[in-house]
Amino acid sequence: MQINDKSGITEYMASSKRYDAMKYNRCGKSGLLLPAISLGLWHNFGEVDNMFNARKILRTAFDLGITHFDLANNYGPPFGSAEETFGLIFKKDFKQYRDELIISTKAGYDMWPGPYGNLGSRKYLIASIDQSLKRLGLEYVDIFYHHRPDPDTPLEETMVALSDIVRQGKALYVGISNYEPKETAEAAKILKELKVPFVLHQARYSLFDRWVEDGLLETLEDNGVGCIAFSPLAQGMLTDKYLKGIPKDSRAGKNFTYLNTEQIQENIDKIQELNEIAKNRGQKLSQMAIGWLLSQQSITSVLVGASSSDQLKENVKALENLKFSNKEMELIEDVLKFSAT
Repeated sequence: MQINDKSGITEYMASSKRYDAMKYNRCGKSGLLLPAISLGLWHNFGEVDNMFNARKILRTAFDLGITHFDLANNYGPPFGSAEETFGLIFKKDFKQYRDELIISTKAGYDMWPGPYGNLGSRKYLIASIDQSLKRLGLEYVDIFYHHRPDPDTPLEETMVALSDIVRQGKALYVGISNYEPKETAEAAKILKELKVPFVLHQARYSLFDRWVEDGLLETLEDNGVGCIAFSPLAQGMLTDKYLKGIPKDSRAGKNFTYLNTEQIQENIDKIQELNEIAKNRGQKLSQMAIGWLLSQQSITSVLVGASSSDQLKENVKALENLKFSNKEMELIEDVLKFSAT
């Protein structure tokens, strides 16, 4: 660092206490352990975002024992830029810690023009992993997911492509995301026959979105596959952000694609009641929402995003209280059943 350098960026040395407090859970019946809380890079790591902030978040995550960083080929914006950002920071800060990290990426959504840049064909998946590895600056990822089902491509073609990616040494394990129970069972059968380590299903799951309880969690358990929950805070609804209205600079205030003012208005009573339960537990609403997910035996890890290192620290505090009494569970269910979404 130069004498007049005011950036505050110093050479990174991971905390020696990084494994002291984090909880690690097994992915189904595999040998792989994931931290109870993983970091998703869907937002705040694109080309349009602040690199210094992104670097602080990643450093904080690893110092807290978060060893799993989750990406996808289309994360940004623009597409691919979250992987590029991570690759740059990895080279500067984390290269020496590669064997302590679980780095995952995905392919399945629209990525490049034309008929070969989307969904689940062999051509798309093989091209995608090669592109992702170049952006990340890695020889392999730990987990490669098919990001969503492709109704027009035979499932066997998609699963054989995932198998070949593992056999080529480009990924250690495979996963799927957003698959329904029947599709998941079929995928598991094919991958088992191919002797490919299928370890995770990444599914949207929160107090407000319980679709996985309608057969998916049971299917995963039957097949020895773990579940990692994304959108655990329902795009911010399960935080204290909307308790007193809708801030203009919030996602709902800007009417982002996945959250709008109508959703907040429909759920505000429920949000406030859940917040009271959280307060009585000595937690923030966001911490209780994460803790509730981790109290489910079938959940391997909860995938959180973060706009700052302080926000990430607050979310990790959920691990300080993961026990729910029967009365607390009943109160939560009573709130949800009258205004379920």
